[in-house]
Amino acid sequence: MAYRQLRQLLLTGGLAPGEKLKIDRLRDVLDMGASPIREALSLLVSDQLVVRHEQRGFQAAEISRENFDEILNLRSTLESKALRQSMEQTTPEWVEELVLIHHRMSRMRAVGTEEFEFEHKNFHMGLIGNCNSPLMMRICNQLYDLNIRYRYIAARSDSYKGRNVDAEHQQILDSVIAENTDEAVRLLLLHYEKTGDYLKAFIK
Repeated sequence: MAYRQLRQLLLTGGLAPGEKLKIDRLRDVLDMGASPIREALSLLVSDQLVVRHEQRGFQAAEISRENFDEILNLRSTLESKALRQSMEQTTPEWVEELVLIHHRMSRMRAVGTEEFEFEHKNFHMGLIGNCNSPLMMRICNQLYDLNIRYRYIAARSDSYKGRNVDAEHQQILDSVIAENTDEAVRLLLLHYEKTGDYLKAFIK
């Protein structure tokens, strides 16, 4: 529970990048003891969401343009490969599940941010989920979480809200359904490129 709650706070900015994570304060925030909080912070170090300084305790990982560029480049490289592999061995069941995930994601847009974000991740992981590569999926899952911290910054800006992200998702899905691999990959990369262009304006 401590891990899940701290992770959500770090991803969404409830704990700001670079913020010192003092155990006593976190005990009040989470209403639980120090031991599970320390264990959770140690796990989050391996997730690269927390940094541990010897003798100085824990700190929320910083954000930077260089870090974002590295995350974006890795996501683009790995997910384009994973999407190609997924489409090379496409099945009616995989496509049907992807359509259902997309439908749930579209419905959650009107419900709230947290619900939408849950289905949004499911959609992107679903796009590459037929690649038959558990290790690549694990890495892509971690990169998604590292990226979402930056996307919450952009989500607070008016310029980001001006994008028709729903249409971008639909176009990617339509290309998968049509079994047009090159177009699906092109649209996925364009989707990430647009997000990157917006985000870079808000990263100090």
